[in-house]
Amino acid sequence: MLYQIYETQRSIMEPFADLAEVAAKLYANPALPLSQLPMAQRISAAYDLMHRLGKDYEKPVFGIHKVDVDGIDVAIHERIEIDKPFCELRRFKRFSDDTDTLVKLKSQPVVLIVAPLSGHYATLLRDTVRTMLKDHKVYITDWKNARLVPLSEGEFHLDDYVNYVQDFIRYLQKTYGNCHVMSVCQPTVPVLAAVSLMASRGETTPLSMTMMGGPIDARKSPTAVNNLATQRSHSWFENNVIYRVPESFPGAGRRVYPGFLQHTGFVAMNPDRHATSHYDYFKDLIKGDNSSAESHRKFYDEYNAVLDMDADYYLETIDTVFQDFKLVNGTWDVKNPKGKVERVRPQDITTTALLTVEGELDDISGSGQTAAAHGLCTSIPKTHQMHYEAEGAGHYGIFSGRRWREMVYPLVKAFIVAHQPKANDKNDAPKAPRVARRKQEALADAPAVTLSTAQAAAPAPAATAVATRARKPSARTKASSSMKTAPAKPAA
Repeated sequence: MLYQIYETQRSIMEPFADLAEVAAKLYANPALPLSQLPMAQRISAAYDLMHRLGKDYEKPVFGIHKVDVDGIDVAIHERIEIDKPFCELRRFKRFSDDTDTLVKLKSQPVVLIVAPLSGHYATLLRDTVRTMLKDHKVYITDWKNARLVPLSEGEFHLDDYVNYVQDFIRYLQKTYGNCHVMSVCQPTVPVLAAVSLMASRGETTPLSMTMMGGPIDARKSPTAVNNLATQRSHSWFENNVIYRVPESFPGAGRRVYPGFLQHTGFVAMNPDRHATSHYDYFKDLIKGDNSSAESHRKFYDEYNAVLDMDADYYLETIDTVFQDFKLVNGTWDVKNPKGKVERVRPQDITTTALLTVEGELDDISGSGQTAAAHGLCTSIPKTHQMHYEAEGAGHYGIFSGRRWREMVYPLVKAFIVAHQPKANDKNDAPKAPRVARRKQEALADAPAVTLSTAQAAAPAPAATAVATRARKPSARTKASSSMKTAPAKPAA
């Protein structure tokens, strides 16, 4: 019933939000007499803020039309490669008419980015994708809003998530021979499960796994998110956050965890920060600081756009990851598409390199939660394991923004290159730096290392950083953390 009440309220508010947008423009347009009235800027700013607080936020677009590759503009064409009931596999195909650039693009590693299914859309990783496209062939999982999936498509379980990831990996292996996998936040757990199951069956596994800010072991350094999951029972979640989709949507009748409830939870974690941000936006509008105002709009256009999650998937994630800790306890069983139940055994992974990344100030996935993957993947040689803690970075900082681009990405890039088959080197694929290899060899006696911010921020961190033993995490503080192309252009 709550979902229906919310939708009714939203429908009532929508025309008022639209009216506020019109009023804001009337008072801000210098060609109109209203803009000459006293306090016109303040009135316009107030209406603008009212519009943004009351509007409905649709699914954003990636909007990546080109990237710079060594000074050459490379066109990007976004397309759906695989369309499943609850997820699309998107490819960002690169085009260039520069011969040298094309040769370079064709030889670069293939990376599957597994985006979170935890409230926000995959576009939350827009900066991740844009940065990775400079040196990699990029695919990403784009999870669908469950309220738009008809009941006829069936339910969606955590097991289905794991099976989807395996299907996508096999597709890329069939197309390119193999691939690298990157998971950000929530998908670190199902991705590790997917690769583990493939290894247990004797299938070819990805060349490397990069896991960033995920709850592999949610018992370590528990955050507010972890505490909420552990302090409430399964029945509490089912009775208080699960509702049926209203009749006005294609998925009418489907049991979901509604996006608007998730958004409320996001804001409730840092209400003061969000209130301050909106007030600063109001002041920026008055001052005419369009750059700061636009930055606010871009952030909240993404942050406020949320999707519904299928109830079965959500409740099973709570049980498996945050209450029973099945992955780390070795008790997680996954049902494959044929109905066979298989035990998840990370210790069976032997040939996939492992990089884990955490943010020092991450208030969503606590310190040590992601690094716990090293303790589970005991059969991966120590020389193929690495852990990195990004100093001063919050949860979002490890995959978006300046710290991601300057500190984390250079290390991720070097790690992927170091584990790319040598056969590609003849096509001018970048070589793994010698010191980077020595750094990995230093892991023989230490399953995880922590690199300093200064080392990670250097122009070629993999070539200059020195591995040190993992240190205790510092005191934790909360932190905020299509395309038109010329037909003649070759693609990579």
